[in-house]
Order: sequence, then structure tokens, then C-alpha cells
Amino acid sequence: MSHCPQFGVWLSLLSTVLTLNVSASQSTTGPKAEGMGRSAAGSSSEISRPKFTIATTEQFDVKSIPKYLGSHDQIYEYIDSNLAQHLKNLRRWVSQPSVSAENRGIHEMAEMLKSDLQELGFDEAEVVPTAGHPGVWGYYDADAEQTLAIYMMYDVQPVDQENWQVDAFGGAMVETPLGRVLMARGAINQKGPERAFLNALDAVLGSGEQLPMNLMILAEGEEELGSTHYPDLVEQYADRLRTATGVLFPRTSQIPDGSVSLALGTKGIVYFELEARGSALGGPTTAEIHGSFKAITDSPVWRLTQALTSMTTSDGNTILVPGYYDAIRPPTLEEQRLVNGMLGAWTESESTIRESLGVERWMDGISGRESLMEYLFGTSLNIDGLWSGYIGPGTKTILPHTATAKLDSRLVPNQTPEESLKLIRQHLDRQGFSDIEIRQLAGYPPAQTSVKSSLVRAAISVFAKYDQLPAVAPRVAGSAPYYVFTEGLNLPLVSAGLGHGSGMHAPNEYMVIEPRNGSTIAGLAEVEKFYVDLLYAIAEAK
Repeated sequence: MSHCPQFGVWLSLLSTVLTLNVSASQSTTGPKAEGMGRSAAGSSSEISRPKFTIATTEQFDVKSIPKYLGSHDQIYEYIDSNLAQHLKNLRRWVSQPSVSAENRGIHEMAEMLKSDLQELGFDEAEVVPTAGHPGVWGYYDADAEQTLAIYMMYDVQPVDQENWQVDAFGGAMVETPLGRVLMARGAINQKGPERAFLNALDAVLGSGEQLPMNLMILAEGEEELGSTHYPDLVEQYADRLRTATGVLFPRTSQIPDGSVSLALGTKGIVYFELEARGSALGGPTTAEIHGSFKAITDSPVWRLTQALTSMTTSDGNTILVPGYYDAIRPPTLEEQRLVNGMLGAWTESESTIRESLGVERWMDGISGRESLMEYLFGTSLNIDGLWSGYIGPGTKTILPHTATAKLDSRLVPNQTPEESLKLIRQHLDRQGFSDIEIRQLAGYPPAQTSVKSSLVRAAISVFAKYDQLPAVAPRVAGSAPYYVFTEGLNLPLVSAGLGHGSGMHAPNEYMVIEPRNGSTIAGLAEVEKFYVDLLYAIAEAK
């Protein structure tokens, strides 16, 4: 999906935000309206976005956590000596397509991951069927007192090859101003960081050392589809997973200036479609018709656009669905302290973030603490796609019989996908749009781990060893299925790692392998050494 010099958590997150696609559909259509053209009047004038306030001047001091002092020179030397092979491992992974939305290469990638775990010496390694794409389970018995669970995803986003400067699945090495990078789909999201983590395990074992913790790996092939069947995978191994100290999600945490972010959770999400279709209420029912008939025929396209505009203010910034904001809890004292600790970095980085996004101003002109609080604690209603009728060259005068929009809403504590969709259904019905169909495609609640967790503090201590004090955020504004661990199994989860990459879900996705001289971005060798240190730091944490 921050830090003291620059605020990379937001920049890295904003390039990481999950673009969920269709997974499993749930259709809800309310009682039929009297006529397609009628819309019930409803007052939403009293609805406003919640205001989030900070009631303390205290702030979380990342410097209060001591550096990790361990040194594992024999393992580091192995990494340096085997770096060429370790890079080949990354290139092999990204060269195997695994596009979940297209069911392209999924089973081959699952088998590759299983085979790699077996080669590393995992006692258990298997491809696990689900009702959708398979998962991969692995267990390494290090005869240790503690066990660490590893969350992985092996699927990637689709590719529009014409916008890439290299073959998206070619595993190309490219010279850039940041240094030499691996440019490929999955390079940063998430195959590069995950295979680098496995390289770190290879270094520990290959150097003759023993892993400091037993490991459980449970990978999914549907993260880019909304992790629809991942809860089923977790349930199969729930009793064993509950014995873990916590969960690690390997990822890179640096932005181009080298500064580091550490986010303790994610927002949830509900992803759904709205569809207007011609019916007995009006409009063509089986196919498009000549556009001249609009003089006497209802239009599903206008119907959908009016339903959409009823859901927000005219600028799209305030959700006018009654009750939608009611469940949102105010920031806890711990969250307030984290915000106070990152406010300066956020303010310094706002213009850089907007420039990187091509955005000239935030909504309503907000900035500073106000924009930070909205970003962290505010919910959203976003139109991801909208289509109907003819969009090709020239003219084609038609009246389409269907119109569809894809939407997502990022959820904060204590919102849930079920309640959010229920409120949207009720709103549409009240406004006279009961004929509009809702199809849920994905959804799960937010998740968060406390900064007091020994797992989080171990990660901070290792960042400190590398002279990278992270900006610690309560959450990122994107979504990931962390809740299956934090809520379902009551396990802390940390998502951490050195290194930099960008282009998630976009053309020319990359991960820096050999940074330019003078850069504080970690290269592949240092990324792997960080993971080694992190394993030992977690094992030693109290």
C-alpha cells in the first residue's frame, strides 16, 4: 500500500492503495419504485462530516525505543556472497504472471511458492484449495519456543502493456535516477519484498545458523480481488496460528529520500456495484435503442447518475447517506499521541505528496492537522468506474438499457461493510431509487495493532539500528485483510521492511535493487539483512 524528515507513510500508502476488483457478488434490490422517473424527496441538510479533535499535547516518541544491538555477521556475509542468486529469485518470481482478476498464472505461481518453501526446508508446504484461487501454507519447525506467522499474497494486478517501457513480466533491470531497479509487475506489490524475505531465510539457513523462531506462512492468491476466501484459509489453520507470537507482512517502507514509515493498521473497505437497468418502470429492457426515443422513454443512465448524486454533496466530499458517520469512534489517546508525533512531518511533506499525485489542493482547501485527521480517521465514498453505452470514436446515438458504477468506501473504526451497505440501501430506497441494484464485490473491516505491542517495538528497534527512525501512524488509508489476524485471532501484526519501490497497480512498477551513490534507500542486500535482524529482534522481544 512517512517519517521524520519526510512523511513517507502517506506517499508510500498512496501508491499502495488497493484497487479491488470483482470477487463474489451479493445482490440487493429493494421494493420497486412507482416509476423510474420519480424520486422521493429526502432532507440531508443536517449531515456533515465528523470533526476529529486532539485533546492532548503528548506525543509518541519513537526515540524512546532502544536500537536493536544484535549483529549476525556470518549471515550478512552469506547475503553479500549470494546476492546474484537472490536477485535471480526475485526476477523469477516477477517473471511468473499471477493476475488474479484474469486467472492468469495463478496455479503456476502457487506451485512456485510451494516449491520454494520446500527448497528452503519447510517441514510442511502445500497448495490449499479454496472456492476461488488457492492459498499456500508452509510451516518451518525451528525447534524454537516462539512461532511467527507470515502473511503473504502472490497475486498481482492486470497489465496494460502498451504503457510499460519494458515487458511487465520480463523481470527487467533498468537504470533510473534512483539507481538500478527491478521493473516488473509485482516488483514492489508484493513479490519483491516477499521473495527478499525468503532470501533472508535462505541466508540464515545457508550460513549454518538456525532460525530463531518457528514460521507459519499462509499466502493468498486473491488479495487484489478483495481477499474473499482468505478468511476460509485462516480458519483451516486457526488453532495453529493462534499459537503465534504475532504476524509479519514483509514490505518496503522507504520513499525516494530514504525516510521510513510504519503504519500500525489499515482502513477497512466495502466495494460494490450499482446498476440501473430498464424495466417495467421505464427504459429499454433488453438492448440499447435509437437515441431519438429519449423523447418518450426513460433512461437508466440518467437514473444511475441521479442516484449517485443523491449520495454526496455536489462536490462529492460529504456523504449524505443518513447514519453513515454515526458509528465512527473518535481517536483514542494512543492514536492522538501518534498523530502529534507525526504532524510536523506530514505538514512538511504535504506539497510533495500533492505534487507526486498531480493534485493541486486537498478537498475544501484543508491542510496541516485537518487534512491529516481526515486522511487517517475519515471515511470515504469513491466512484472507481462508471460506464454505459457507446464510448468509441465518432457518434452512435443510442439510449443504453443499463448503466453501472463501481464504488468503494474506506471504513474506519467502528464501521463495518454490512452496516455501510445497509445504510446505502436504505438511503436509495428513501430517495426513490429502490430499483437500483447493489452488488457487493468485496468487503472487510479495519484493523490495527497497538504501538505498545512487542512486535511493533521490535520493528522500530531494527529501523533504529539502520538509523531510520520511522514516522509511526495508527493506520494507512488503504485496505488489507489484517483483520483476520488482529480481530479473528487476536494477534498483533506488523508490516515492515527497508527498501523502496513504487508504481503499485500502475505501469513501470519497480523496486530499487542497487541505489545510486549517496542514497539512503536500502538496496537488496540491506533489505535482506533488515529481515534477518527483525526475526531475531522479534524472537528476543519481551
